[in-house]
Amino acid sequence: MNCHKQPVSVLVVIHTPALDILLLERAAHPGFWQSVTGSREADEALIDTARREALEETGLDAALFKLCDWQQSSAFEIFPEWRHRYAPGVTQNIEHVFSLEVPARQTITIAPNEHVAYEWLPWQEAAERCFSWSNRDAILSLAKGFIPPG
Repeated sequence: MNCHKQPVSVLVVIHTPALDILLLERAAHPGFWQSVTGSREADEALIDTARREALEETGLDAALFKLCDWQQSSAFEIFPEWRHRYAPGVTQNIEHVFSLEVPARQTITIAPNEHVAYEWLPWQEAAERCFSWSNRDAILSLAKGFIPPG
């Protein structure tokens, strides 16, 4: 049995039609705000990873809303303090982008082992607050009128 995390993950930008963006503050890194993220488990389809992570981190059932696979991914370096979770020598992760459109700001149930707070912010503030460049770029793409496939 492999106990290492896969270097394959999802980023799920949860937003309203008015582009209010949900951000979560990481428990392990206070002040680090992000959208929903998480690693693929076993051989699950990436869309299933996105559904699972949205539910685990926010309590939102993606089946009730519009979940879109952007068919986009980017590579980034795994923070050194998190590399022990991956197989020896793994330093890069491939992140696949999804969005989840909800009709209005929702009440969120955070996973306290992962996050300590959440906020709904206008897209401009959300993009500025994200610590991750890929998260910021996804928010900016939505703001520029990007329409996810599907």
